[in-house]
Amino acid sequence: MTPNKFDAASVRDEVFTDLRLTQTENGTFSGTWTGNGPALEKRSPIDGSLLGTVRQASEEDYQAAVGAASRAFAAWRLLPAPKRGDVVRRIGDRLRTAKQSLGKLITLEAGKIVAEGEGEVQEMIDICDFANGLSRQLYGLTIASERPQHRMFEQWHPLGVVGVISAFNFPVAVWSWNAMIAAVTGNTVLWKPSEKTPFTAIACTKIAAEVCEQAGVDPAIFSLVCGDRPVGEWLAADRRIPLVSATGSTRNGAPSRSSRSRASG
Repeated sequence: MTPNKFDAASVRDEVFTDLRLTQTENGTFSGTWTGNGPALEKRSPIDGSLLGTVRQASEEDYQAAVGAASRAFAAWRLLPAPKRGDVVRRIGDRLRTAKQSLGKLITLEAGKIVAEGEGEVQEMIDICDFANGLSRQLYGLTIASERPQHRMFEQWHPLGVVGVISAFNFPVAVWSWNAMIAAVTGNTVLWKPSEKTPFTAIACTKIAAEVCEQAGVDPAIFSLVCGDRPVGEWLAADRRIPLVSATGSTRNGAPSRSSRSRASG
């Protein structure tokens, strides 16, 4: 009996249609889609077939994305946490409907078996559920004060734009673990995915952007910059970004000194 063959080209056509992807995509999202950097040709590790081309972020695209995420933060941080949680809940609902297609896309880009791809999408759904619940549990202590007519209490304050640098082997789950928790606590997110898995990042960002637009909030809350090492170095060295979550090798934690002054200007 001949084993079933995974036909990457036909699967690509199917999932690209379902996820509203094209074979030529812009790789920067800052409320609008742009891409003025070098073209990145993405082939499937399964059979080497061409999936498509992504226009990577230029330095100007990167700066625009940081600016858009910063502006989105100003309003997002003032929205009550349960309202932020509801936006994340809606993203989880959309991921449920897209689970099979996203799972297949992960297989196409990262080479995982389909069950692993769908399992990773389920992790995204689970963290959306968790973050939504967390949005109603951002408790703080009230502490007795020895000073008359005074009280002391703990209060959560968001940091600002949170950077997320993710690796190819978990192309979407790592983003969601960081992004959904950051979002319900009032932060906005700038995601730099692996250059090996740009289409899954674009698909997830399109879902998040659509949900934000329907909810009447700024879609730049979930911003994106696709690219290779220089883009990651700009993000890691940017002093406007108070927190960066990076997944990768030891080298991933050592941005070059030259990138620091460029990215923080």
